[in-house]
Amino acid sequence: MEYELDDDPARIQPDVVWNWLSTDAYWGRWRTRADVEAQLASAWRVVGAYRADTGAQVGFARAVSDGVGFAHLADVFVLAEHRGAALGKRLIRRMIDEGPGRGFRWVLFTADAHGLYRQFGFAEPDATAMVRPAAAGSSAAGGGVSRSS
Repeated sequence: MEYELDDDPARIQPDVVWNWLSTDAYWGRWRTRADVEAQLASAWRVVGAYRADTGAQVGFARAVSDGVGFAHLADVFVLAEHRGAALGKRLIRRMIDEGPGRGFRWVLFTADAHGLYRQFGFAEPDATAMVRPAAAGSSAAGGGVSRSS
């Protein structure tokens, strides 16, 4: 099957993104549909993967950035039935190496796929990085929603 990648925000299919993030994303199922739509609207950059024959969206990546030197990669996914075609690698390459932020300092949070992200230069933080976790009991900290890893 042939696929195409596109960074046009107008082409993103919010239903596809919402359906996957609200059911399969261990890192963010606590978000509401309104939260996801707000994140899509305010994203610095989005990249979608689409079937070439139908235009159906099958993958996604989102980034938030200051637009100058820092970016956060988030919500990367490929629908299960389209995995194995290197779409995850293509999404990340398009987002990071082929976009306006190729020289930025990038961060991401993940409980899996470390091997994939290492291929793009991601590594455990050095002494210059600190993270403030979400407050206990907040929706961002899980808010009582069962989260698997």
